[in-house]
Amino acid sequence: MPDTYLKLYRGPQETEIEIAPQTAEEDCVTVSIGEVLPLIADAVNSERTWLSDFEHDDITISRDLYEVLSAYQYYRRPSA
Repeated sequence: MPDTYLKLYRGPQETEIEIAPQTAEEDCVTVSIGEVLPLIADAVNSERTWLSDFEHDDITISRDLYEVLSAYQYYRRPSA
């Protein structure tokens, strides 16, 4: 039986790569609510655990949508 030699892989060689810092604008994407809402609703209904990773993230919505959601939240309360 021939001798077996094992090589230890230590990963890629570290090189000095300069990465430019990201701005807040580069970290954002603008999409329509119609594109995102069905995916979020499905994730909530399916109880996907990755949703909890984003539960403290801020989102930006239009003032109109905020007012509609606020009214909806008020009127859907059982005591209302």
